[in-house]
Amino acid sequence: MSDLLLLEEEGGVLTLTLNQPDLRNPISDAPTIDALVAAIKAADRDIGVRVVILTGAGSAFSTGGNIATMKSGGGLNDPLAANTRRNYRGGIQRLPLLFESIEVPVIAAVNGPAIGAGCDLACMCDIRIAGESAKFAESFVKLGIVPGDGGAWLLPRVVGFSKASEMAFTGDLLSATEALACGLVSRVVPDAELMDAARALAGRIRANPPHAVRMTKRLLREGRTASLSAILEASAGAQALCHATEDHAEAVDAFLGKRKPVFKGR
Repeated sequence: MSDLLLLEEEGGVLTLTLNQPDLRNPISDAPTIDALVAAIKAADRDIGVRVVILTGAGSAFSTGGNIATMKSGGGLNDPLAANTRRNYRGGIQRLPLLFESIEVPVIAAVNGPAIGAGCDLACMCDIRIAGESAKFAESFVKLGIVPGDGGAWLLPRVVGFSKASEMAFTGDLLSATEALACGLVSRVVPDAELMDAARALAGRIRANPPHAVRMTKRLLREGRTASLSAILEASAGAQALCHATEDHAEAVDAFLGKRKPVFKGR
């Protein structure tokens, strides 16, 4: 795996760290996108990976696009507009499509500024917790551009249409406390405690049967756009699969035997 993304796996919890702290962890360049896509796809294929934590090295989670590259006409931007469109579709837009399709839970541990595409990357994750120094901005308008990475779809589903509109139209910066107030994050902790808090949360998720967790995530994701009848049908099918797992039988036996269950992902 590229040095642009650090991987650390322990006890079924995979930590992915964006690793360009000198540039504040941009995610618009092809090598970084490729590394993220490869790591997340591999984690989703491996039932032994129960939870993914995504964070950034240094003082920033991700400040989004590489503006220096944008200025020089490289990266996603191209002098020919048709090529820019192709670059977005074959580049950063792969990330929201991937995050929407995977079933392994992903926690964003936001350790500093999450700006522009960095804010949207956090929104792609299932759960967001923030250090006190975290800041958030849907700041594309400040550069005279739009959220090209799916932010117009992601952000309203996290904070609601009114707040998403306020953030996107103004580009204003939100503190961690303001992000908590609008539901952009579920918790704010001292910076020094952020990764411990993320790992503790991952541990509580990891303690549950992995197939049931992944199918629950799929139902929650589908539930944002599907009808009630469609979700009920999908839930019945998922429930039938869960009932047939060894982990379900283990959970029942452990409950009746008043002991701690041991789940093996089978």
